[in-house]
Amino acid sequence: MSTPAESQPRHERRWIYIGACVILIALGVWAVLAFSVVRETARADEKADQLIAALEEAGARTPDKDQVVRVLGEDGGAACANPNEALSRATLLAQLANGATGPGARPVVADSRVVQGQLLIIEIYCPEELDEFRAFVEDLKTDEVAGT
Repeated sequence: MSTPAESQPRHERRWIYIGACVILIALGVWAVLAFSVVRETARADEKADQLIAALEEAGARTPDKDQVVRVLGEDGGAACANPNEALSRATLLAQLANGATGPGARPVVADSRVVQGQLLIIEIYCPEELDEFRAFVEDLKTDEVAGT
């Protein structure tokens, strides 16, 4: 058996090699990105399990794990985005009101359990912010005002 002589010019084969290399590089980049997404998802699942266990231990209602992963992700989402800055604190304080609008809005003595979920989220997702936030929460005027 004999091998036929190559009749294709060298510059035509070069485009095949270049195309194959580009495809291989693109697949490599995709594989690295897919691996990092899977790793982040695993961390988000792990932290969601920790939060749900902590909420159960505290006696609170527990959300669905998928909801926790979607809302908090692996870094705590909005709950950990500057929890000790003035705007975040003002938003929290605005929620601790009587529910009226306009001139009828008044701050209230909130139940002492009202910020426990936020403390748990910060403890699990962004523990470096916990001490300062805990000091802020301890300064709030709270009491056992809601029934069990």
